[in-house]
Amino acid sequence: MIQFGKLNYQQLRDKFKINSPWDKVIIFILSVLFTIPIFLIGHQNLIDFNWPFQLDRILLFTLIIIAIFLILKAIRRITLISIIVYILFLIGGTVFGGYGFNSVFEDYRSMMYAMSENPNPQDLIISKLLPFPNKYKILNAIEYKNPKVRSFSLMATNKHFRDVKEYKNEYFTLIQCFAVFKEINSQWNYVSDPKGSDYIATATESLEYLSGDCDDHSILMAACIRSIGGTPRLIHTKGHIYPEIYIGKKSDLEAINYLIKKVLFPKESKDKTLHYHIDERGDIWLNLDYTAKFPGGPFMSEEILGALTLQ
Repeated sequence: MIQFGKLNYQQLRDKFKINSPWDKVIIFILSVLFTIPIFLIGHQNLIDFNWPFQLDRILLFTLIIIAIFLILKAIRRITLISIIVYILFLIGGTVFGGYGFNSVFEDYRSMMYAMSENPNPQDLIISKLLPFPNKYKILNAIEYKNPKVRSFSLMATNKHFRDVKEYKNEYFTLIQCFAVFKEINSQWNYVSDPKGSDYIATATESLEYLSGDCDDHSILMAACIRSIGGTPRLIHTKGHIYPEIYIGKKSDLEAINYLIKKVLFPKESKDKTLHYHIDERGDIWLNLDYTAKFPGGPFMSEEILGALTLQ
């Protein structure tokens, strides 16, 4: 009876034993495939400790792949089922527009790029801001429902970035808003207000010649972005007003960083960092000042006094 028990144990052990180097190679490849989406989720949601050379993320990736490798090794007999389920999931996402092979590739690519590029964030505590000057005049001047404003925005979206494919499903509206930014900022002509007065031009007025001062530019930019579904806001500093656009949370920043620097504005943003604000809710707002050559260009003034959001 004891010998019989030993024989059964040996048979059971042999059943789960990896017998050839090819088994280990296959399981390692599967471990990498499973690790990438799990690592992306962890990378986007766990605290960034800002260790040098991204050592915290390297350690996270290493621990995940080791754990998955050991699990797959222990359950070798059902690994084939796992392969089929994983591949079917990605095929289904690819066919029906969900999370598929291309999504895995794009997320991994943008994440790796973001780990090597460090945008320049600025914290913004909304509850401590001062009242926005000329608030109601500015709100009335942001004529985002005006047909002329809407038509201008449509023209910009047809002129710029229409053939972009990267992240088109996830960030379709933002890409079109960046097209509006490109059209306005590439032609904007700064003209001062009449001496001794603060002249606030409406969006349609500025649209005629694409000229005016910083508040005129901000009003036009906000109106055009709002007219095609974007969420803009105006930032008031000492003697300056500039527009920003809401891009989402930290998980969205990596993809937007890649889009701007590698796809939409590669020349303008070469060797540059993105400048943005993170408010107390964790929302990220990208700078669109008239001095910026690309979305997220350098701040002209960083002393924040007020914010006016259009929702």
